[in-house]
Amino acid sequence: MKPRGIIAVFVVVFVAFLVVMSGYTVRETETAIVTRFGRPVGLPKTEPGLYFKLPLIEIATKLEKRVLEWDGPAVEMPTKDKTYIEVDAFGRWRINDPARFFVALRDLRSAQSRLEDIIGSEIRAAVARHELIEIIRSDKVRVLKADPQNPGTVSGSVPVKIQRGRVEIEKDILEASAPKLVALGIELLDVRMKRVNYNAAVLQRIYQRMTSERQQSAQRFRSEGEGEAARIGGKKERDLSEVQSTAYKKVQQLQGEADAEATRIYAGAFNKSPEAAEFYSFIKTLETYKKILGPSTNLVLSTDSDIFSLLKRATDRTKLPAIPLSPAVTIPSTPQSAPTPPPVQVEAPQ
Repeated sequence: MKPRGIIAVFVVVFVAFLVVMSGYTVRETETAIVTRFGRPVGLPKTEPGLYFKLPLIEIATKLEKRVLEWDGPAVEMPTKDKTYIEVDAFGRWRINDPARFFVALRDLRSAQSRLEDIIGSEIRAAVARHELIEIIRSDKVRVLKADPQNPGTVSGSVPVKIQRGRVEIEKDILEASAPKLVALGIELLDVRMKRVNYNAAVLQRIYQRMTSERQQSAQRFRSEGEGEAARIGGKKERDLSEVQSTAYKKVQQLQGEADAEATRIYAGAFNKSPEAAEFYSFIKTLETYKKILGPSTNLVLSTDSDIFSLLKRATDRTKLPAIPLSPAVTIPSTPQSAPTPPPVQVEAPQ
């Protein structure tokens, strides 16, 4: 090959190399910044398309236009009530000023480090200003059920009513961190707490306290149940006794009224003539004998006793007919030749 041909090929290759090195493309999701010896030149290229720069002198650096994520490490920090917790947070951000971002941070790795410093410090400050219950609870609308023994508290002696919730605390963190990132060309969109855990050193003690509180609550419920059962049982016995006494009173009242009515009927029947009255007296005396005399009954009576009067007259068959007595009463028969009744063993009263 002739020297001219070699030179021509070399010139063509060199021109092609310069064209390739001077041209660059920008995608829809990118922003390009052209720097000359490390300093930005011109405005950032935010529209997609083909652009050119000075080869070898200028360098095109591309930055993300999309929303980026920040996921910080879990960090232990104390709350206002001196409880150590482990907070794992994340955030979303984007580059709103590429030129300022490039001058201040250059790349995404430096941006992640600065985000960790600024957002992490604001999270620690916000957690230290609030109680644990405010960080755990999402908001302050929901009201926990109060402890029956201590109306002003719930389990664990935590105040029932809180001033703020986790959502409000996250808003505070966002509002405190965003102005500090504006100077870096970063727009902070959101910050959230992904997880809140207790410190591993005190976690077992917290579990034991929770178990103890649940056992106390269970014992209190059992005691209240036993007391309520005793109250219901006592009320049942009282009501049962009241019903029984009322029924007994009614029965006695009805029996008394029935006896009074029977007595009235008897009196009306046996008071029509002297013979009827005497027969009624006789019948009632027999009923009395039936009740007071038994197989092993021993009576000590005087000869002029009212009870003994019928027994004395029972031997006179000419006056009274034979009357069957109770099996418990045995009256010996009197021989016809005997003019007087048989002797009866009677002990005079002392």
